[in-house]
Formats: sequence, C-alpha cells, structure tokens
Amino acid sequence: MPIKKWLFQYLIALPVIALLLSTIQYLKGRTIEYSVEFGILWAVISIGIFAVTRAYNYRKNIQCDLCNDLPTDKRTNGDM
Repeated sequence: MPIKKWLFQYLIALPVIALLLSTIQYLKGRTIEYSVEFGILWAVISIGIFAVTRAYNYRKNIQCDLCNDLPTDKRTNGDM
C-alpha cells in the first residue's frame, strides 16, 4: 500500500477540512472554542472514514478514479 503517499495527503487535508468546518460553524454564530472543536472532530472522523474505505478498496483491488491508486487497465471499452 502507498502509505507514505496517503499520509502526506491526509496531513494536508486534515487542517484544510478542519479550518473549513470551523469557519462554517463560526459564521453560523457559534463560539470559537466550539467551532474549532467541531472542525477538528469532524475532520478526523471524515478522513478516518475515507482512509478506511480507501484501504479496503485498495486491498480488494477495486478501482477508484478519484484515488488513482491502482494501475489503469490498458484495454478500452471497445477492445475485448
């Protein structure tokens, strides 16, 4: 599994998602403490679910166009 690649991606995504969710909560009128706690908690939960699903699909050899972890099939739809 490409663990280093995934860790790097998640280390970038975690603060971005946490900041986005925190900002949204703050703009909705919540306190800063609540907004930051909410953002961090849901960013960790979201990335955790995505990481587990991604690892499962990788182990089961299920192609994911968004993740692009598996090598692409050389055949096109018309070739059989």
